[in-house]
Amino acid sequence: MICWVNPFTGLAGDMLLAALVDAGAPLEGIRAAVASTGLTGWELTAGRAVSHGLSVTRVRVTVTDTATERRAAELISMAAAARPEPVAALATAALRAIAEAEGRIHGTDPGQVHLHELGGHDALVDIVGVAAALHLLGVTAVHCAPIPLGTGTVRTRHGVLPVPAPATAALLRGALVTGSDLPGETVTPTGAALLRAMRARYTPPPPMTPVATGYGAGTRELPDRPNIVAVTVAEPARDAGTEPLLVLETNLDDVTGEVLGHTIARALDAGALDAWATPATMKKGRPAHVLHLLCRRPAAPALRELILAETGALGVREVAVERTALPRHTTEVDLAGHRVRVKHGPHSAKPEHDDVAAASAALGLSLRETAARALRLARERPPTQEGPG
Repeated sequence: MICWVNPFTGLAGDMLLAALVDAGAPLEGIRAAVASTGLTGWELTAGRAVSHGLSVTRVRVTVTDTATERRAAELISMAAAARPEPVAALATAALRAIAEAEGRIHGTDPGQVHLHELGGHDALVDIVGVAAALHLLGVTAVHCAPIPLGTGTVRTRHGVLPVPAPATAALLRGALVTGSDLPGETVTPTGAALLRAMRARYTPPPPMTPVATGYGAGTRELPDRPNIVAVTVAEPARDAGTEPLLVLETNLDDVTGEVLGHTIARALDAGALDAWATPATMKKGRPAHVLHLLCRRPAAPALRELILAETGALGVREVAVERTALPRHTTEVDLAGHRVRVKHGPHSAKPEHDDVAAASAALGLSLRETAARALRLARERPPTQEGPG
């Protein structure tokens, strides 16, 4: 899935998290990922609001822990414990980016940097929460519109600083930014670090099919517009000639070759586009096979039941794939009274083996000679059937 981020009035971690929740990321899954870090004394909630006529989501982190700052190394260690692993990887990358930016600015070791405004619960919840939301939505690529920068100054622990604050400016290196008429801070270090960790590409929306759009609101109220981040979660556009398919798989170490062959034959008769088995070595050195069935999604339930019934397997995996199908057509030829089908593609042609074998046995010819004769006849015949097969 693609996520296109539109930072309409800027970007903060809580705004991005709220937008992803609004787009369908399940709050319980996000809470579970944050809890897996070992962080205590917090509660994450989400609620609806209306801002300038637009229905939006706001998230809120309620804290009972009194810690307001931590060393960067402590936060990174907690984020690394997040589960599942892809959530930990993105969250630690964002926190390391913040620590390195702060370390350069203050001339200290990144791991020893004290994160003041960023060191409490909110930052860890926002960062791990966004990482979890993206994982739960199946997002693998992030694109972002230009980030609007505010004007004026921002007050920090170190005093009044220009907008964007130095840490934010460092984290925005390589990003696409634009000026705006908005006063004050429009981008937080957390928001900038998340975009960096996500390897966001700054482009217009790529070719895609939108699935859901979410609007996440910040805490600041603006007089003339909603203070929001919008996200669009979408399926990537597919190239012409490709189609989404499924591969059903199961490991088998207790079926005979006859059962395996029978299952493959039945699967092909039942609608599988292809079926095959690959040798494997399972635990304790047991020889086995992996059965694979390629199919379209509507055929998957029946084929899954067929695998379980015929092999006695206890489970079946599903892997989403895309297939590029080249154009092809089939011709039929009459070889001395025997029907032989020949499949043609853009680069080659091949007679169907079963037809060649039957004609070969009846005519007393070798398979090679029978196939060659069928190919010569096929070049003289128009196609009788077309399609991807």
